[in-house]
Order: sequence, then C-alpha cells, then structure tokens
Amino acid sequence: MNSHQYKSQVLTLSDKLFRLAKSILRHEEEAHDAVQELNLKLWEKRQSLDAVENLQAFTMQSMRNLCLDLLRKSKNIIEMPSEIEYDAPNPYQQTELNDTVNIIRVYISKLPELQRTIIQMRDVEGMEISEIAFITSLTENAVSVNLSRARQKVREQIQNEHQKIRTKIWTN
Repeated sequence: MNSHQYKSQVLTLSDKLFRLAKSILRHEEEAHDAVQELNLKLWEKRQSLDAVENLQAFTMQSMRNLCLDLLRKSKNIIEMPSEIEYDAPNPYQQTELNDTVNIIRVYISKLPELQRTIIQMRDVEGMEISEIAFITSLTENAVSVNLSRARQKVREQIQNEHQKIRTKIWTN
C-alpha cells in the first residue's frame, strides 16, 4: 500500500476511529492520542495491509483492542496512595446507599429478559462485551445496543423517581 492508498483508505476512517476510541476511553484527549497511535502502527505495517479483506473492520477492531489495552494499563498504573484514609459511611449514608442499590435492582428486574441478562453480565459481573456476545449468541453490536437501552431505561426510572421526590419536597 502506497501513501496515496493509505491516505484514501485508512486516514479517511479517522473520525470513526475517534468516535470509537472516545466511547471506550471516555476522554477526548486520550481518544485523539489513541487514533494517532493506531495510525502510526498502521503506517508502519502499511505494506501488509493489502492482504486485509475488510480494512474498515480491521482498523476498528484494532482501535478497540488498543483502547482496551490502554484501559488495562491505566488501571495498573493508578493506585490509591496508602496515606489516604477512607471514612466509612455513617449509618444514614449506608442506609441510603443500600436503598439505592435495592431500587436499582428492582428496576433491572423489570427489564426485558435479554436486557436484564446483558446488564447483569456486564455491569454486575464485569464481563466483556465479546464474552456476552458469545454467551448470548448475539453480535457485539447487538449486545452494546441492548446494554445501552437497558442502562437508559434504568437511568430514566431513577430520574423519574428523583423528580417525584423533588416534587413532593417542593409541594410540602
């Protein structure tokens, strides 16, 4: 692959790569850095890119893998300083936390079966999207869409509950 082909086939995917990186890394600067890093790696291997059947799928998968590697590295680097003391929540805070967790569990239990299963595997058990896709026999995209919808439904229910509470407070 020459430089002209590289520009027209790989660099045109930069916006898509950035959006994917930002959705995984959650930080715009880190996403830009990840796109640059991947572009550099692909440029160094541009001669072997001609053998790739679906270049867009390959680059998107490469970006996903790079982002996951970056997240794993950052988790290993970030450590809590030992001199920071943790104040345990007081009984009132603990009760409120327990109530919130129980409310969220109720909202999750009301989700459709597939969404309930996916949110449980991802957010409670910490499984990867690819693992969930394999287990549920869905594509990773379908898992992500169902997970997003499930989270949105739970979020909306929590917001509605908070709105009801605010309304009660202001009307009393």
